[in-house]
Amino acid sequence: MASLLQDRLTTDQDLLLMQEGMPMRKVRSKSWKKLRYFRLQNDGMTVWHARQARGSAKPSFSISDVETIRNGHDSELLRSLTEELPLEQGFTVVFHGRRSNLDLVANSVEEAQIWMRGLHLLVDLVTSMDHQERLDQWLSDWFQRGDKNQDGKMSFQEVQRLLHLMNVEMDQEYAFSLFQAADTSQSGTLEGEEFVEFYKALTKRAEVQELFESFSADGQKLTLLEFLDFLREEQKERDCTSELALELIDRYEPSDSGKLRHVLSMDGFLSYLCSKDGDIFNPACLPIYQDMTQPLNHYFICSSHNTYLVGDQLCGQSSVEGYIRALKRGCRCVEVDVWDGPSGEPVVYHGHTLTSRILFKDVVATVAQYAFQTSDYPVILSLETHCSWEQQQTMARHLTEILGEQLLSTTLDGVLPTQLPSPEELRRKILVKGKKLTLEEDLEYEEEEVEPGLEGEHESELALESQFETESEPEPQEQNLQIKDKKKKSKTILCPALSSLVIYLKSVSFRSFTHSKKHYHFYEISSFSETKAKRLIKEAGNEFVQHNTWQLSRVYPSGLRTDSSNYNPQELWNAGCQMVAMNMQTAGLEMDICDGHFRQNGGCGYVLKPDFLRDNQSSFHPERPISPFKAQTLLIQVISGQQLPKLNKTKEGSIVDPLVKVQIFGVRLDTARQETNYVENNGFNPYWGQTLCFRVLVPELAMLRFVVMDYDWKSRNDFIGQYTLPWSCMQQGYRHIHLLSKDGISLCPASIFVYICIREGLEGDES
Repeated sequence: MASLLQDRLTTDQDLLLMQEGMPMRKVRSKSWKKLRYFRLQNDGMTVWHARQARGSAKPSFSISDVETIRNGHDSELLRSLTEELPLEQGFTVVFHGRRSNLDLVANSVEEAQIWMRGLHLLVDLVTSMDHQERLDQWLSDWFQRGDKNQDGKMSFQEVQRLLHLMNVEMDQEYAFSLFQAADTSQSGTLEGEEFVEFYKALTKRAEVQELFESFSADGQKLTLLEFLDFLREEQKERDCTSELALELIDRYEPSDSGKLRHVLSMDGFLSYLCSKDGDIFNPACLPIYQDMTQPLNHYFICSSHNTYLVGDQLCGQSSVEGYIRALKRGCRCVEVDVWDGPSGEPVVYHGHTLTSRILFKDVVATVAQYAFQTSDYPVILSLETHCSWEQQQTMARHLTEILGEQLLSTTLDGVLPTQLPSPEELRRKILVKGKKLTLEEDLEYEEEEVEPGLEGEHESELALESQFETESEPEPQEQNLQIKDKKKKSKTILCPALSSLVIYLKSVSFRSFTHSKKHYHFYEISSFSETKAKRLIKEAGNEFVQHNTWQLSRVYPSGLRTDSSNYNPQELWNAGCQMVAMNMQTAGLEMDICDGHFRQNGGCGYVLKPDFLRDNQSSFHPERPISPFKAQTLLIQVISGQQLPKLNKTKEGSIVDPLVKVQIFGVRLDTARQETNYVENNGFNPYWGQTLCFRVLVPELAMLRFVVMDYDWKSRNDFIGQYTLPWSCMQQGYRHIHLLSKDGISLCPASIFVYICIREGLEGDES
């Protein structure tokens, strides 16, 4: 099990020093700063810490959980402590998912650099591992855990304990026979490669062997033609060529002789099935594959609500970390609530609550730094401004000075367009969404020769609104509303410097779909609470769909969700709503759907809507979908599971009883769920062999969620792992589904093995 990692652990000077251990201050807040002793374990994959140099140690973090390392100057917390702790000696460990950052301060700049370089090296090594290397490392980790006395060997007693840790309940005699077969040295213990052989015997995939033999003439190998038959017949890759099949053999066949003979062994076949090519998610949908030249309103846009919050809506912490996390996961619309702050500096927080406050300029600087690290496509700053005239001017200055060329401060070609620009045209641009004084660009006013005597932009807007009202001849009641609204607007203190930065995304109040058609323009955007949006879908679903073909809509969670819970975004996507804002700090089913939806198209944060949601004459009604939608029947055979994680790692004797639940989310009539029976006491290699059948009217909008649960007859089943993906990105045939945690982090090598078959129409054979 030797690897590049093991080589580096014995030769790299930084890693050698980290294995000796060093004292560092662990910083949680301005008042919590404790000295701890940190040491990299000999496996190179975990860091432990203790209160004293030779005290009792416990795990601090795993290298596989680390996303990146930042220096002290980039830490929001350490920057607030510069008078007490030197920034040069500090660094931050940033984790995948929603786990809080770990801020550490070393005793010297040199020691901080040792840990930063060493951790960067380890993260790079782990990130670059292929599937087999990850599996080898996973095995090495288990060997370390099973080898209780750390003598580099495993007795049968240690193996029995390890089986329980690995979620396996096995007959003792059978386990001992596997142990003896692997103990080729006949030493009564397993070392290195012997343990690997034991693992291979333990994980022998009878269902894959049977599949392999059904296509292999001699049961030993798949020839190029046999493998090609398998790809075309079972994997439904009808257009697969001999060249592509040969490329897959070269990629996954472990033996050089097999590659030369153009054949695939059982090991190579299994390697293919466990790879990205054998994954349920179509690799063709992973890069940017959609047309990115259509108007912005033709896309679903990954959006965040109250992005600055990393906790609840009432007392939670406000942090620039919220923006970093959202932007790095591909979010393209972030929200900024701005209020008057001390010393003339605007602050960001959830107004009229106890949430903490951060400087607006720090938020802008963070957006400037992280906006395009994950995606080159435009970022939208959704401003909710509650500031005085003076602090609005400060806001405008910060936006202009900090964002510089990134900020879109004029239309693309200097003239007023007839539709919104495309994500492609707006690459690496930051757009401001907010209130605006003028309805048209100054350039258009000049062309239309606006009458002199209207003083300033605000009066220009009122004049244009008055003109619209005359032309549209509104109902008396509506006219009264408009007059009241006009009076209200005339009192609004809106700074022209800030207003001028709103180009394509002017916020306007929604009154009715009829009013929007008469009075609003393509560059205006309305926001809806989830309650109002859902009511409109039920009452006027088709009108909402048509509205979203020419204008952007933003939907936000109900104010009652003080715990930062989420709604299901699918219901809003069904009506074509582009910006369905989520509380991204909260994991759960709703965020699984959101993450799964935006996993496609390069994770760029923009997904092209189906054609019937882009057609302004569309007859589609999300509550009552009718033909000509291409209904389909989905058959899913849930075959087996592999290396499912243990839920309660503290109880060695506890083993999961897994079942698989499959959920469909789409239009209301398509939403469904089914599940398999549970398998008792086997999380290591459970076998189900059950077929589930779903009939779907609008597959273009459907999402699939596979959830593995631990059956519990006393209470609710416990979550083990999940994977969510769009119907349109699903591959047919024999596929592995690689499970993710609640936080969306890989649970490698945990997976389920399924067979997928899609049939046109609603007729389906349930057998």
